[in-house]
Amino acid sequence: MADTLAIFRQSLRRFEPSGLGVPALVLAIMAMLVVPLPPLLLDILFTFNIVVGLVVVMVAIATRRPLDFSSFPSVLLFATMLRLAMNVASTRVILVEGHKGPDAAGQVIAAFGHFVVGGNYFVGFIIFIILMIVNFFVVTKGAGRVSEVNARFTLDAMPGKQMSIDADLNAGVIDQETAKRRREELSQEADFFGSMDGASKFVSGDAIAGLLILIINIVGGLAVGLAQHDLPLSEATRIYVLLTIGDGLVAQVPALLLSLATAIIVTRVTTSESMTEQAQSQLANPSALLIAAGILTLIGIVPGMPHMVFLLLAAGTAAIAAAIVRSRAVAAERPAAPAAAAGSSAPEAARDLDWDDVEHVDPIGMEIGYGLIPLVNPESGGQMMTRIKGVRKKLSSELGFLVQPVRIRDALNLPPDAYHIVLNGVVRGRGEVKVGRELAINPGTVYGKLEGQPTKEPAFGLDATWIDPSQRDYARTLGYTVVDPATAIATHLNKVLLDNAAELLSHDETQKLLDKVAAKSPKLIGELVPGKLSLGVVTRTLQNLLAEGVTIRDMRTIAETLSDAGGTTQDPDQLTAIVRPRLGRMIVQGLVDSGDVLTVMALDQGLEQLLHNVVQQSNPRAGVMLEPGLAERLFGALRESAAEMEAQGLSPVLVVSPSIRTWLARAARHRIPTLTVLSYAEIPDEQSVKVIRTVAAESASRLA
Repeated sequence: MADTLAIFRQSLRRFEPSGLGVPALVLAIMAMLVVPLPPLLLDILFTFNIVVGLVVVMVAIATRRPLDFSSFPSVLLFATMLRLAMNVASTRVILVEGHKGPDAAGQVIAAFGHFVVGGNYFVGFIIFIILMIVNFFVVTKGAGRVSEVNARFTLDAMPGKQMSIDADLNAGVIDQETAKRRREELSQEADFFGSMDGASKFVSGDAIAGLLILIINIVGGLAVGLAQHDLPLSEATRIYVLLTIGDGLVAQVPALLLSLATAIIVTRVTTSESMTEQAQSQLANPSALLIAAGILTLIGIVPGMPHMVFLLLAAGTAAIAAAIVRSRAVAAERPAAPAAAAGSSAPEAARDLDWDDVEHVDPIGMEIGYGLIPLVNPESGGQMMTRIKGVRKKLSSELGFLVQPVRIRDALNLPPDAYHIVLNGVVRGRGEVKVGRELAINPGTVYGKLEGQPTKEPAFGLDATWIDPSQRDYARTLGYTVVDPATAIATHLNKVLLDNAAELLSHDETQKLLDKVAAKSPKLIGELVPGKLSLGVVTRTLQNLLAEGVTIRDMRTIAETLSDAGGTTQDPDQLTAIVRPRLGRMIVQGLVDSGDVLTVMALDQGLEQLLHNVVQQSNPRAGVMLEPGLAERLFGALRESAAEMEAQGLSPVLVVSPSIRTWLARAARHRIPTLTVLSYAEIPDEQSVKVIRTVAAESASRLA
């Protein structure tokens, strides 16, 4: 019993009166279907129904995107049911109380009936029928067809849109949160247009129900008036036709408004403007207005035409066109005013050269041929800047520091379709793309050939083909990866920056990283720099980590390790070797397979001891001097083992003793780029390790 009371109290605390709105509306609709309503309440409900229709159509006009009014299908359903329930209630009143006169069903119905009939019942009936035809055959039927087409096209386009989101995510243009939000919007859009396709049937069904209710009211009213109340035929016709037309018109006005709102919502083109803003910007065409004014003038001077009306409208249309031209001219002159003022001033006296005239090289730059300029210009639909921003955001998150902006310049000395990726004034990547074409990349397994221009993918050198955009879907069905030129350049830029991450980190970036850590741990950074290590030593240590593919996101751990080791050594290479084991979990995280097992290869004990002796006996300044034949056999064996691991879908990882890891990793960096060299100390104790291959001294000798 106590538990039940506790649950009841919790329910009362969570109770929100606003949540009763929809249930109360449903109960009211059901009550109107079975409970007789007084005429005064009918007047209030009919007026409320008209207000609902006006509010809905105004919201539909102001809506910028269909999803901004995603509750419209449900609102349409409840508004339709409310109106039909009022039709049932008014029909009951008309048939039961109609013999008492036109005011028996309320003043709203009587007023609308008198207004439309206007003394001629036959003309009033015809006008009412025309209103119903306009609503059903013009607005409702057209909106229903558009809803059906929108629903079908939205569902058909969903796979392509989802693939586009995945492509933008993989290219670094968007992050996970943005991709999740866009997927949710895509799902909501499909649900919305599917619901609108069904909701439009409510509107068409409502129009048919209105016609049937009209017939029932007239026939039933005449039968009741003549048979039960002994009214003359003329009197019964006058009363029941008046009430029927008034009742139908009161229902058809909000029905027509809701049909119009439905048509507005389903015919909207998704933009950042409302329908009013779109109409103002797109209809304000001076040429069209002047042509229309000329045609009106010609019609106005034709003998027999109402000259005054046509000529006045022609003059008004021409005046509107002139006002638009004048406003655009004023808007165009405003930005030019400062330039004109500057041009009118006296020329500046010649000045001597200073340090501002010396240009420094950009940390990251890109030179493009003139044919690639449309990719950079957003006004022509260019996506290059967006793609590059995505690359910078992705790399900054992965590497742990802010990647500098990319400065793009057009270079007349380059071919039109060529581009260069420049780091610190040196070209580090070259490529060519075709504007207006798309790059179909062969990932290794495809099921057919494509017609187009064969080429090489610029980032990884894969076989590829430049194809027409119309072949995109066909190429994807054959297994090709299809990207646009901007994405191809962004992927190449991503690889170049990732391969040269150490060159992107300067003293300024290191200082900002330390300042960021100091905001939470001021004592740690205060002791480290300049107390134990200089900023230059910290920078070179971080550059060593980046050169070996280690992220520096965990800057606090790095700073703590450097602070502990700073009293014993100032050598960046030794400090790097000390920091790496503390980052072991982060290093190993990207190397383990799906079973959380680190698959590695190791050196034979004899070979490892040989290398250890060579490293220990070498002069640190002169470097490790390894006999050329042995070096060739060693790296040949490592290259063969790495290739075998890659063929099995594994990351090539070599585990060696800490004493030779630094030298071996540096020596293998350019010979075997895919090989990761770890020391035993960098593997966490709880990490499962599986050695699948041992590189022995004998195997190295056999490769001689």
